[in-house]
Amino acid sequence: MQIRVQLENLFTTALEAAVADGSLALPEVPAPALERPREAANGDWASTVAMRSAKAAHMNPRAIAQAIVDHLPENSLIAAVEIAGPGFINVRLAPAALQQVVTDIRTQGEDFGKGDPSALPAWASHVNLEYVSANPTGPMHVGHGRWAALGDAMARVMRHAGYTVSEEFYINDHGVQLDTFATSLEIRYRQLLGEAVELPENSYGGAYVIDLAQTIVDADSDRWLSVPAQERHAEFKERGYQAMLASAKATLAGFGTTFDTWFSERSLYVSGPDGTSAVDRALAAFREKGYIFEKDGATWFASTALGDEKDRVLIKANGEMTYFMSDCAYHYDKLQRGFEHLIDIWGADHHGYIKRCEAMLEAWGYPGTLEVVLGQLVNLFRDGEAVRMSKRTGEMVTFDELIDEVGVDATRFLMLSRSSDQPIDFDIEVAKRKDASNPVYYVQYAHARICSILRKAGLTCDGADLSRLVAPEELALMSKMDEFTDLIAVAARERAPFKLTHYAQDLAALFHQFYTECRVIGEDEALSRARLALCDATRRLLALTLSLLGVSAPESM
Repeated sequence: MQIRVQLENLFTTALEAAVADGSLALPEVPAPALERPREAANGDWASTVAMRSAKAAHMNPRAIAQAIVDHLPENSLIAAVEIAGPGFINVRLAPAALQQVVTDIRTQGEDFGKGDPSALPAWASHVNLEYVSANPTGPMHVGHGRWAALGDAMARVMRHAGYTVSEEFYINDHGVQLDTFATSLEIRYRQLLGEAVELPENSYGGAYVIDLAQTIVDADSDRWLSVPAQERHAEFKERGYQAMLASAKATLAGFGTTFDTWFSERSLYVSGPDGTSAVDRALAAFREKGYIFEKDGATWFASTALGDEKDRVLIKANGEMTYFMSDCAYHYDKLQRGFEHLIDIWGADHHGYIKRCEAMLEAWGYPGTLEVVLGQLVNLFRDGEAVRMSKRTGEMVTFDELIDEVGVDATRFLMLSRSSDQPIDFDIEVAKRKDASNPVYYVQYAHARICSILRKAGLTCDGADLSRLVAPEELALMSKMDEFTDLIAVAARERAPFKLTHYAQDLAALFHQFYTECRVIGEDEALSRARLALCDATRRLLALTLSLLGVSAPESM
């Protein structure tokens, strides 16, 4: 049983006993209110229940704390209890409690820290997580890379915490951007074949368009010059789209990011066997709830009735569907597929779009179903100097170029090093360093170092007497290990996988400190076996933490 749960049971028993004998005059037994102290000197756990209960009990918090401590049952979990400050109850765990964590990690392996699905809200078993969703009109940029790392790690952490998550990429393959891309590709094709034509304004002018046009020249020569313009445009539109989609899929696969569904926006406008499309069904649902009205020849969603700043056009007077209509149909389709909680990862520049999307779901009777995670930008640097253009092309640095230069592991770890609502300053040279200044190298080196220790030990740690692990560095390392289960629950609930990058660095630092102060292989074989077991548990937990971030755990470096 997890240490937190055992402590909660002990405190609940004490509170029940104190209320029962009149030591605490409370109408009901409060929750233990356990938390981790900010300072290690204050113990392993602290309870704030005394301060939280002072008003109801009409007592001084320190007196309440004393009553609770006096009623704690005898146990082997707690080594010492101290009442501090205005009424904190600080708990220091017995070494045996922390030593059990080593056994749990080595026994449970990759299942260590997993959450109980039954303890989560009912919707947690039907979560749709949509992220990246780059337009198929060009290569992915480094901002897309942050969403890829964030979404993938978020899904991994949530699954470990007990959620059932389906990952989805929304392909924006309907609308004027593909027509603009097709026109750009046509012009480049014609230019390569010697025609003196200019690229229109607002075209896609990147070198990748010329490269793609060259592949068409290589395959078909000048065949498309003699084809009617409408037919040529349709062909180039589809070829360009398919090429960019294939490029995105290849980039993401190489990054270790996979999706359960690649959802095409175009499919929203295709009628099914019943003769209706997803757009038709979303509109019908709005009408049924009374949120559609006609004005100036256009069809509107009455979103102001649900708190939006203005009503939104769904179908323009000329019959053209708006982007928002596609979004409405897409989210309604998610609901029809059985998802009960929708998480979208968007760039921070989409902040103003949130309210209208919340309104559409509320209109259908699903308030609170949509959760939007906003992500800030990535600023690229090289040795502290801002990098805005690729050395190779003179254009934006693509996600592929970044991965090629610094590798998947460093890219992932650094992209996840801060909360999504904070910008990331990504220094390429730091990411390439093989020293402690590079956080991913520092963590991976700890794992590789442990693997080397275990290979060279000449001893097995199976059946080790873990009661020998009582040195301060050993207790500190085991205490950090004990934090993992709670960390997973919090990181999943707050959609904050960045917490695992910090945890991995802390765990690695505590291991290095332990290794410096405590000789692993010595004359005392029993102690050596115990320390090898501690090393092995640290190795397993580092590997698990890295895997939840999508980062590898090398056995040698």
